[in-house]
Amino acid sequence: MVVRDFRLYRKLLRQTRPYWLHIAGIFLLSMLSMPLALLMPLPLKIAVDNVIGSQPIPGFLDTLLPTAIAPSDPAVLAIAAVLVVAIALLNQLQGFGSLLLGTFTGEKMVLEFRAQLFRHVQRLSLSYHDSKGTTDSTYRIQYDAPAIQWIVINGFIPLITSVFTFVGMAYVTMRLDWQLAVVALGVSPILFVLTQVYSQRLRHQWTEAKNLESSALSVVQEVLGAIRVVKAFGREAHEQDRFIDHYSKSIWALIRVSLAQSFFSCVVALTMAIGTAAVLFMGVKHVQSGILSLGDLLLVNSYLTQLYIPLMNIGDQVTGMQRSLASAERAFYLLSETPDVIECKHTKSVSRVSGAVTFDNVSFAYDKAHPILRHISFEVTPGTRVGITGRTGAGKTTLLNLLTRFYDPSDGQIILDGINLRDYKLADLRNQFAIVLQEPVLFSTSIAENIAYARPDASEHDIIAAAKAANAHEFIVSLPQGYETQVGERGMRLSGGQRQRISLARAFLKDAPILILDEPTSSVDNKTEAAIMEAMERLMNNRTTFMIAHRLSTLESCDKLLVIENGRLVSVTSEVSAAIKDSLL
Repeated sequence: MVVRDFRLYRKLLRQTRPYWLHIAGIFLLSMLSMPLALLMPLPLKIAVDNVIGSQPIPGFLDTLLPTAIAPSDPAVLAIAAVLVVAIALLNQLQGFGSLLLGTFTGEKMVLEFRAQLFRHVQRLSLSYHDSKGTTDSTYRIQYDAPAIQWIVINGFIPLITSVFTFVGMAYVTMRLDWQLAVVALGVSPILFVLTQVYSQRLRHQWTEAKNLESSALSVVQEVLGAIRVVKAFGREAHEQDRFIDHYSKSIWALIRVSLAQSFFSCVVALTMAIGTAAVLFMGVKHVQSGILSLGDLLLVNSYLTQLYIPLMNIGDQVTGMQRSLASAERAFYLLSETPDVIECKHTKSVSRVSGAVTFDNVSFAYDKAHPILRHISFEVTPGTRVGITGRTGAGKTTLLNLLTRFYDPSDGQIILDGINLRDYKLADLRNQFAIVLQEPVLFSTSIAENIAYARPDASEHDIIAAAKAANAHEFIVSLPQGYETQVGERGMRLSGGQRQRISLARAFLKDAPILILDEPTSSVDNKTEAAIMEAMERLMNNRTTFMIAHRLSTLESCDKLLVIENGRLVSVTSEVSAAIKDSLL
């Protein structure tokens, strides 16, 4: 536990390094609360001992009183009243400064941490997202990342401030009556042991609760992402029950944590009550015996109350931070995940390849027990149109995912223009491909921005030209807002054929030398398919093209046909038309 905490604190220190000056400022402002807390009981002591009582006034009051005014009781009382207001005002100013700087620093830290997590998640390989799903990463970015603010701004700084305040109060109390101070401090070892024991238990319980909350959130995201299927099968009630079941487990985990914290608070409060009772008993005895004045006893009791407040705060901060520490662990765990596809140190830059592709004895498996592709070998010259067919699950899409380096082969190598894919810069390599998927992916923005996604700096003229080439311009201009029409989440305000033509327009605009078409016409009607095929003919011109299709008629214009079955390349045919006719017969 200690080693794990040390590693976590070291990561937090590295993460917050750019904000050390801000944190130091917050700490100094927080430290001002200690002398202000020490001054708070002072006006009461002055009123009791120097106004009501007959003791001489403290020396510092002489400097506060004007020389023309004698140190009379009304003057001393007025000074005490002014001190109450002045101390209260200083407290408010100190609190305002701490809040303002703390909020600014905390929010900046959270934003940077979230951006770092988001950037890292995008770099992780598809295999990670396939296995973990998107909800867990979303939860860690949105709900676990703010832990850095809770720990540093709302945790460590108040904790350290409480420690200094505690030491200051203990010192002042010791100077007034060391016996009372020893009695009051006798509860400290008990509280320290209780804090250590409960911290470990709470950390484990909070981690469990966070995992359950993330699991419950995945139900929401999954159902809303497939809402049409849920409605079509009338499964709303079932999904609601599933949601309630997951969140019920999360609720019970949170209840267990709350019970543990409440029990800890009760034990702490009882321990402090015993210490306060002992101090009160001994303090009265000291007043009766003349060791303390009544004002001193009131002052000591006030300090002891403030002595126990930071002591209680220390316990609360240590146990309360366990939730944030559990979140921070989860966030840093996400950062520790390494991508499967890694860019080598000595990579080559490339602006535009010619499109010569070679698969040399390529095999791939997500795990060794279940190979997806086995010993695939073939060559493609620049400008060749390659058709790929085979049964569902044969490995066709995986083959092209290897070509774009979404995954790396388990064995063998893929050569592009005579260079292994691993030797290219990833950004340069991915820039050589334009991809049109079976289910086109659009973002919740305008049609123009979706077309320009591959080239954000594209002009309006280029966007329109790409749309015309994709046979999309006519339907776009018929929409009320034309190219500024918002497509909705995942483009669901448009039909499947419209989404596919926008996806084709995006590929035209990118103008990449290699084109990947993954079942681009499988979910459209015959008329729309004809328009898409016409556009794809223009798009494939002078480009190396890989087209996946189940319908062999779609592949008639290809120069080479690959047939894949059970992860193996069973045939490579150059006479595509003849092969298709034979298979249809």
